[in-house]
Amino acid sequence: MECDPSEPIVLADLGAATLGPDQGYGLLADAAIALKGGRIAWVGAATELPQDYAGWRIERLGGRLVTPAFVDCHTHLVFAGNRAREFEMPLEGASYEEVARAGGGIVSTVRATRAAGETALIAATLPRLDALLAEGVSVVEVKSGYGLDVETELRMLHVARQLQSLRPVRIRTTFLGAHATPVEYKGRNADYIAEVCIPALRAAHAEGLVDAVDGFCEGIAFSVAEMEPVFAEAKALGLPVKLHAEQLSNIGGIRLAARYGALSVDHVEYANDADAAALAASGTVPVLLPGAFYAIRETQAPPVASFRAHGVPMALATDCNPGTSPMTSLLLTMNMACTLFRLTVEEALRGVTVNAARALGLSDTGRIAAGMRADLAVWNAESPAELAYRFGFNPLHTRIFGGL
Repeated sequence: MECDPSEPIVLADLGAATLGPDQGYGLLADAAIALKGGRIAWVGAATELPQDYAGWRIERLGGRLVTPAFVDCHTHLVFAGNRAREFEMPLEGASYEEVARAGGGIVSTVRATRAAGETALIAATLPRLDALLAEGVSVVEVKSGYGLDVETELRMLHVARQLQSLRPVRIRTTFLGAHATPVEYKGRNADYIAEVCIPALRAAHAEGLVDAVDGFCEGIAFSVAEMEPVFAEAKALGLPVKLHAEQLSNIGGIRLAARYGALSVDHVEYANDADAAALAASGTVPVLLPGAFYAIRETQAPPVASFRAHGVPMALATDCNPGTSPMTSLLLTMNMACTLFRLTVEEALRGVTVNAARALGLSDTGRIAAGMRADLAVWNAESPAELAYRFGFNPLHTRIFGGL
């Protein structure tokens, strides 16, 4: 169901998980939610519905659970081709060196994406986006990073921007030119940053294509020193930063991100207690990506206990990408986070709603409260636990997108 912003409506006969600023679901039984102008006008017990709303059209939801619509705050949704053969080859006995020699890895995705025009990229991306929307997602972050040249990075961001004109969704674009070093710059990371990445960022910003700037800070990607000029340029342009950090080792990426007041740091399996303290001080949100943890068979889980001890809110995302997390399900992400990382269901639900919104710098979505956007998910469920404990099952009844 899409909410008509011009028509006031009261959603009644529901259970609402409001996810307020305090602990707990904020679950309201026999609740009502009044919507007007694409916003939530009022929420509370149905018996306390103000008289001002009594004449509004009423939509009864049969006791179903209503949560904030989901937010997928880390995806690489726009790309061409796939890497299914790379999944298959090791199972048949090929070594990772043999996979690489066969043209596998990010190189294959860069090659396919560079060769694809905007029409082809849109056609490839929409089914992935539709899968997310079918699970109650209203906001999707989309990164560039599979072009690694100025032309293709801009093309990816153009495609990402177009998605919200093709589907009822809110798209946040992230420039990820510092994702990997292309083959033509092999062994020359600093030259690539100076000659391609930063010029591409400036061009994308000039065209209004960038909401945030990201990078991959890791031993197999870019060092802290190599990321510094990218972040400095982002700051000069007035753009917030994010960072893939501490996924495979700890080289100080989180401390770099915290120093720049980053919106988020993502993966963070190898973060430590000092990193958690730095995140608490900076307000930076760690985004846990259990799909990638699962796909690469990682064994070191993120330091969830440290994040809890320091009061650091955790977000969750699919990390949808063709290589290390070919996943388009936030419901499965919730289950994986609870099963693999031992998050509580409440932490998982906050991770795909209010905390995910915070990881994108959004304060108007992710909770059910007066003044928030009317982006809601209605579930064939009675309790939030039902959203996390099943996998391979979608209980969505309807998605309400009251966007602009």
